[in-house]
Amino acid sequence: MSGSSGLKQRLSQALLRAWTHRGPVAMLLQPVALLYAALLALRRWLYRSGFYPSLGVDCVVIVVGNSIAGGAGKTPTTIGIAQHLLSRGLRVGIVSRGYGRKDRHVRPVAPADDADAVGDEPLLMARATGAPVFVAASRHAAALALLAAHPGTQIILCDDGLQHFALHREIEVCVFDDRGIGNGWLLPSGPLREPWPRTPLACVGQRDDRLLVLHTGAKPAFAGFRARRALAQQAVAQDGQRVALRELQAPLLALAGIAKPEEFFASLRARGLVLDPTLALSDHFDFAQLDTTQLQGYQVLCTEKDAVKLWKRWPQALAVPLMQTLEPAFLVALDALVDETLAAKLSSSHGYQTA
Repeated sequence: MSGSSGLKQRLSQALLRAWTHRGPVAMLLQPVALLYAALLALRRWLYRSGFYPSLGVDCVVIVVGNSIAGGAGKTPTTIGIAQHLLSRGLRVGIVSRGYGRKDRHVRPVAPADDADAVGDEPLLMARATGAPVFVAASRHAAALALLAAHPGTQIILCDDGLQHFALHREIEVCVFDDRGIGNGWLLPSGPLREPWPRTPLACVGQRDDRLLVLHTGAKPAFAGFRARRALAQQAVAQDGQRVALRELQAPLLALAGIAKPEEFFASLRARGLVLDPTLALSDHFDFAQLDTTQLQGYQVLCTEKDAVKLWKRWPQALAVPLMQTLEPAFLVALDALVDETLAAKLSSSHGYQTA
C-alpha cells in the first residue's frame, strides 16, 4: 500500500472516531460544517424553486442510502431488497453511480466485467442478484438506459442517492449502523450528510410515510426496522468453491478496503479465526496499488466487495460473504409501499418528467 493511501486510511479512521462525540476535532471543523449546511439549504431551494429539475422514469424508484457517511450497509440492503422483490416475481433493475470506476459512460454491468470499469459495488450487486444493473454518472441516465434495454422493468433500485435529488423517487430506505447519527453534527464535523430528523423535500418525491428506516447494528439508537448481519461460515474461492472457515489453515492474513475494516477483522475473530497480520485499506481501494509481496506465505481473506478487484492481483484469495437478513416486518412494510405505488402507476394517466 502506498504512503498516500495509508495516510488517507489513517485520516478516515481519525474522522470516524471524532464523529462519535463532540470533541475538539469535531468542534474545530464546525465552521466548515456550517458552510456545508448553507450549501445544502441552497441546493434544496434550487430544487424547490424548479431551477434544478427532479426527473422521474416510468417505473417505481426505490432509493437505498445513508444519512451518515462511512458506510452503514446500503449495498447488502440493496441486494437483499432486490432478491426479495425478485422472489415475488417482480421485474427489478438496479442503478448506481459506480463509485471509483474509471469508465464514466452509461453502461450495463455484466458479472464478468472488470470492477475498474463498472465499480466494485455494482459488480457485486450484478453477481449477487442476477438483476440488470446499469451505471452512469447520472442515476437518471442509468435508469433510462436500463429501461430502454429492459422495458418491462417495474422497479428500479437506486444504490445510494438519498441526497441526490435529480432522480425522482417513490420510496426511500435509509440505513443506519450502530453509530446512529453519531454526534449529530453535519459533515465534516460529524457523520451526517443531511440534518436528522430530516425535512422531506416533496418536489423530489420524499415523504415521511414513504421512508423506511433500517438499522443494521446490534443496538439501534432510535426507532426503525432491523437487519441481522453476520459473516458466513464458509469462504468463497474465485472459482466458486467454498471452504469452511474452521478448516482454514494458518497463517491467515485478512484485508479489507471498506469504510470500517476493523469490523470485518473483528467478525472473523468472532468466528474463531486467528489472524496474523491484518491490512486495513481505504474504502474502494485501488488494488493496482497493492504490494502483493506482503501477501506471500499467507492464506488471504477479504470481503466480497474487495474480492471482485483483488482476484485480478491475487487469485488465491478467499472472500468471506456478509449475510444480511431483513426482518419480516420490514419486508411487509416495503411490500405494502411497493404494491400501493405500482397500483398508482398503473392507474395514472400521467407520469413524471422523463427528459
